[in-house]
Formats: sequence, structure tokens, C-alpha cells
Amino acid sequence: MKKNKISKNWIHKQRRDIYVRKSKLEGYRSRAIYKLQEIDDKFKIFKNGISVIDLGAAPGSWSQFISKKIKNGKILAIDLKEMDKIENIFQIKGNFSEDKYKQQIREYFGKNVDVVLSDMAVNTTGNKDIDSIVTGELCIEALNFASDFLKKNGQFISKIFMGSTFNEIVDLAKRNFKKTSIFKPSASRKESKESFIICKFLRDEVKK
Repeated sequence: MKKNKISKNWIHKQRRDIYVRKSKLEGYRSRAIYKLQEIDDKFKIFKNGISVIDLGAAPGSWSQFISKKIKNGKILAIDLKEMDKIENIFQIKGNFSEDKYKQQIREYFGKNVDVVLSDMAVNTTGNKDIDSIVTGELCIEALNFASDFLKKNGQFISKIFMGSTFNEIVDLAKRNFKKTSIFKPSASRKESKESFIICKFLRDEVKK
């Protein structure tokens, strides 16, 4: 009974959500596109000709946005889930943290990249503390991945949740990058604990 009530509330919220309606009108796969759009407006992430890795990309709205935003760039999207094709995006179904997929990514680009993105979060269990911890671990994995794959002046953008791992993630980001910011887009739901961490300029000791 409680689960049905939660489902009905979620459906009602989705119907009222202006970003859900807007994404459908504009042909995007989810409302998450508007979070990335706000991040880009504020931090000027995307420029023509750059290389981008989109981690945990499904259903693909971030990759859709990037493919339209960047001309003459090189973009790769990877996710455990199958994802419908997106024009100008090289897609991999797999786990970004596994060596065989890292090798595929390196072979595709042939060099380090300009931007690594992650909008990853676990499927919610209903326990916000557990969800926050597991999603935090994903963010740490993505951050370590970015530190290996980014150019020295590259940028890393990731979803981050307020919770027990928040300070650990921010501390790690500051150890790896010279510039770190936290930003909550207005497209993030008010009741959500999510924010985004934006990192730039790898420290010399991180690049080997």
C-alpha cells in the first residue's frame, strides 16, 4: 500500500514538473539535461573541438545535449544499460571501472580528454543514508577515473549527495584538482540532496 502511494506521488510530481514537460517538448530523454545546461551556463564547460566522456550516460539526455552543443568534438558515452543511439556519440555498454573498457576508451581517444562527466546514482532503496553512501562511492570511482583520463587543464563534473561521504569526496577533489566548486542547479528538485561538484586543473602530483 505504501509503495503504491509513493508511486502515485512520483507520477503526480512528474506530471507537474515543468522540466519533465519541457524535456518531452524539446525531445530530450530526461529532465537531467537542464541541470547540465545550467552547469554549462555558469562554468562554461563545453567548447567546439573538445573531447568528452559521459559516465553512466543512460538514458542519454546529457549526451544529447553535448552532441548538439559541441561541433567537431569527440564524445564517448558509457553505461551498464543499453542506450538508444545518439548522433555523433560513440557508445559503450559496460562498466567504466573495468580495465577492458578503460582500454577501449583509451583506444578511441588516443590521448587524454578535456571533460569527464558523471550523473550516476544508484537505484534508490528508500534508505536515503544508504543511497547517499553508495552514490558517493560511485562519485569517488568517477573522480579517480577522471584523474587518470583528463588533460592537465581538463574538467570533471559529477553528481554529489549531501551525506556521510560528501566531505570525503570534496577533500579528494581538492587534493586532485586546483579548482573545485559545488553547485546546485535550479533544475534539481528542492527536496533532493543532490548537488554537483565541478573540478578543474589537475595538480602536478596527480599527472604522472
